[in-house]
Amino acid sequence: MALIKSFNAIRPVKELAERVAELPYDVMDSAEARAIASGNEYSFFHVTKAEIGMPPGTNIYDPSVYAAARDNLQEFIEKGTLVRDDEPMLYLYTQLMDGRSQTGLAACVSIDDYIAERVKKHELTREDKEKDRTLHVDISEANTGLVFLIYREDGSKKHLFERGMAIEPEYDFTAADGVRHTVRVIRDKELAAAFEKAFAGDILYIADGHHRAASAVKVGKQRREANPAFTGDEEFNFFLAVIFPDNELAVLPYNRVVKDLNGHTEDSFIDRLRRSFDVKDDGFKMPAKRGNVSMYLKGRWHTLTPLFPIKDDPIDGLDVKILQDNLLQPILGINDPRTDKRVKFVGGIRGTKELEKLIDSGENAVAFSMYPTSIAELMSVADAGKIMPPKSTWFEPKLRDGLLVHSIR
Repeated sequence: MALIKSFNAIRPVKELAERVAELPYDVMDSAEARAIASGNEYSFFHVTKAEIGMPPGTNIYDPSVYAAARDNLQEFIEKGTLVRDDEPMLYLYTQLMDGRSQTGLAACVSIDDYIAERVKKHELTREDKEKDRTLHVDISEANTGLVFLIYREDGSKKHLFERGMAIEPEYDFTAADGVRHTVRVIRDKELAAAFEKAFAGDILYIADGHHRAASAVKVGKQRREANPAFTGDEEFNFFLAVIFPDNELAVLPYNRVVKDLNGHTEDSFIDRLRRSFDVKDDGFKMPAKRGNVSMYLKGRWHTLTPLFPIKDDPIDGLDVKILQDNLLQPILGINDPRTDKRVKFVGGIRGTKELEKLIDSGENAVAFSMYPTSIAELMSVADAGKIMPPKSTWFEPKLRDGLLVHSIR
C-alpha cells in the first residue's frame, strides 16, 4: 500500500519563484546551465549543478561540487531566497504546455514502497549517475529534484483535486520556454489527510527521475544503517515526488540517429532493409501509427512498415525494441545501444528538424523518427517487472527544480 505524506517544503519566496526555478539537472550539460544561470544569483542550478560556479572543466563528480551544492542551498535559506514551511503540507503542481494541462500532487513517498516495488520502475539506472545523485542527496541533506510518478486514474480522487484547484495559487508564472507553472499549497489538513488516505491503496509508477528515486532510497538505507534505532518517521525514509494521473499525461518519442551505415552504401542499406520492412519513399516525417518508423536518409523521409508479425509482449511489442532487434542490431551493428557511441538519442521535444540537421551536416548517416511509447505500455512493462530499452520515453513538460525541496535531516 503506497504511503505518501505531507512535508515541510523548503521553497522560494513568492516574488523569486520564477527566477529560482530551473529545468532538471540531467537535461543539459554544465556549459548550458552556466549560460542560463549567468547573471541570476537565484538560479537553482547553483544547487543542482554547483559546478557552474567553478572554473569551466571542473570535474562534475569532484567532492568540492557536492560541498558547494550544500553550501549554496544553505545560503539560499539563510538569505531568505528559500523559506521552510512551518508545518507539513501537500502541494498541487500544475503545468500548461501547448494548451494541455496536467496537475500532480507533490508529496513525500516512502522508500519502503520503492523497495517493495509498490513504486514501480521501467528503466535501469547507471551506476555513475546513481552515485552522483546519492552523494548530492547525502551531502546536501535534501531531495532537490522531483521524481515524476504516475497513478491510474479511476475517478476516486477527482473530487479531491477539484477542491485543491480552488485554492489560490502560491506561484503562477510562464517560463522562457512557454510552459506555465502553477503551485498551490494545501493548508487544509482535512483535505491533505483525504489525499493521503486516497493514495494508500495505489501502485505508483516512475515516469521520469529513476536516478533521483534510486539515490534517495540508497541514502535512506545508509542512514538507517547508521541509525539502527530509526523509527521510520525520519525524513530520510521518504523522497520527494509529484504524482500525476495517467489520463493527463503525454509521452513524446525518443528518436535515434546513427553515425554510419555499418559499411553499407545507401542503396545496399535500402536493399537490406527490404528483407524485413516495406520501405516507402513518401516524405512522412513522423510515423502515423504504432509499428511504423519514419527514416531520414540522404535528404529524404521514408516510412518503414514491418513485414513480420509484431509480438504480443510488453517489451518485444515496443516500437523501440522492434527497431533495435530488426534494424539497429542486425543491419547497423548497434549491439548495445546503452554504450555504443555510434547511436545518439534525440528527445521528441526537439522535433524532426533536429534529426534533419544532424544528418544534413554530414556527421551522421541515418535518423529514425519513432512513434511514442504510450503510458499504458510503460505501466504494462513495469507491471511485468521488466525493463524498457534505453531512451524509450520522453516526458514533457519537465518539472522545475527549486520550487519544492525536501530536507532529509
